[in-house]
Amino acid sequence: MVHDILVCLLAGGAGERLLPLTRDRAKPAVPFGGIYRIVDITLSNCVNSDLRRIFVITQYKALSLNRHLREGWSILAHELGEFVQVLPPMQRVSDSWYQGTADAIYQNLYSIGSERCKYVLILSGDHIYKMDYRPMIQQHCDSGADVTVGTIAFDRAQASRFGVAELGADGRIIGWQEKPENPKASPHNPDECLTSMGIYCFSRDVLFDAVMEDANDPASSHDFGRNVIPRLIDKRRVWSYEFVDRNKKQAKYWRDIGTLDAYFEANMDLVSVSPIFNVYDQDWPLRTYQRQYPPAKFVFADEGKRMGIAVDSIVSMGSIISGGRVYHSVLSFDVRINSYSEVDSSILFSHVSIGRHSRIRRAIIDRHITIPENTEIGYNSEEDRKRYHVTDTGIVVVVPEQRVFEEPE
Repeated sequence: MVHDILVCLLAGGAGERLLPLTRDRAKPAVPFGGIYRIVDITLSNCVNSDLRRIFVITQYKALSLNRHLREGWSILAHELGEFVQVLPPMQRVSDSWYQGTADAIYQNLYSIGSERCKYVLILSGDHIYKMDYRPMIQQHCDSGADVTVGTIAFDRAQASRFGVAELGADGRIIGWQEKPENPKASPHNPDECLTSMGIYCFSRDVLFDAVMEDANDPASSHDFGRNVIPRLIDKRRVWSYEFVDRNKKQAKYWRDIGTLDAYFEANMDLVSVSPIFNVYDQDWPLRTYQRQYPPAKFVFADEGKRMGIAVDSIVSMGSIISGGRVYHSVLSFDVRINSYSEVDSSILFSHVSIGRHSRIRRAIIDRHITIPENTEIGYNSEEDRKRYHVTDTGIVVVVPEQRVFEEPE
C-alpha cells in the first residue's frame, strides 16, 4: 500500500502570524525544540510511516529551508525510488505565486502526475504531532472513499481557527464549516467539535479533477478547506479519519503553531519532567540535521563563584552555561549564558550570547544575537515594546535590527 502513496508536504506559506521570526525564513524552517526545524516533525512522521516519496512544495524565503532539506533529508535510497524533493514555484500553468493550498497542488500537477501513485497524501509543514499515516490510508482504501480528511476532537471555544466537520453515522462527512465564528458542537460532547488537521488523503484522479475544477473557478480562493473539500462533500465520498496519537500521552497532542504564542507554548511543552510532547521516544524517532558541535558544558562550581546550571530545560550541543542560570527554557546550538545572568521560560536560537548580569524572561531570541551586559528583557513591558516585538500575552521577540544574509546554522 505504501508504494502507492505520494506525499505532498505544503511548506510554502508566508507565515505572517509568526513575524518577525519569519521575516527572513520560511515558517517550516523556524527552529523548534533546540535542534529541530518545524518541518522535521512532519517529515519524521512520513519516514516512520514508511512513506518515502515526498515532494516538499516551497515558496517564500526558502533558502534556509532548502538547505536544511538538502543537508538533513537526503537520506533515502534514490535507486529504490525514494526521495524528499523540493518543488519550488515553477509557474508551469500560471505566472503568479501560489494563491492557496489547492493552487499549490494545481501548479505542480505536472510533477505529481509524473510519479506513479494511486493516492496522494497532502500534509502541512507547520504542525506539531506524531501520527502513523498508514491506518488513515488503509481506511481510505477499505472504505472506498474519494477523499479522507484527518480530524481531531478540539476545544469548541478555539475551533474557529480551523475547518469543522459534521459527520454522519457512518463516519462520512456531511457538512463543513471553514473557520466559523460559532463552530457546530460534536454530538458526543457539546464542548468539542471535530476539526480538520489539514491532512488529506485523495485518490489520485479525484485530486486532479478537483484542483483543475477549482482553478477554473474565478470566485475561489483556491484553498482545500475553504473551497475544495466543501465542494466535494455533495459530489464525492468524503470521509473522516479521527487522529490516533503516537505521542503516548493521556491527551492527544496536535498543535498548530502558526502564531507566536502557540509556537512559544509548544516549545515550553518540551521541557517539563514528563514532557507533554515527547521527543525522547525511541519508538517514534524525530530526525533532523545537526552540525558538528562539542558537547554542552556547565562551568564554575568553584567555591565563591556562582555555579552554571540549567533546570527543566533543553540545552543543545556546543552551548556553555558559564556561571549563569537557566530555568524552563530551550537553548539551541552554540548558546552562551555568561556569569550572573538568568534565563527563564525563554527560547534561544543558535549562536546567541547572553551578557553578564542580564535577566531574560519569556522571550524568543533569534540567532546570531549578542545581548549586552546588564540587559533586562521581559520585566518591563513598556520598555520592551520600545525596542522589540511583544505579543499580547507579553512574550518578547528579539530579532536582528537589520536583515542579514542567511548563513548556515
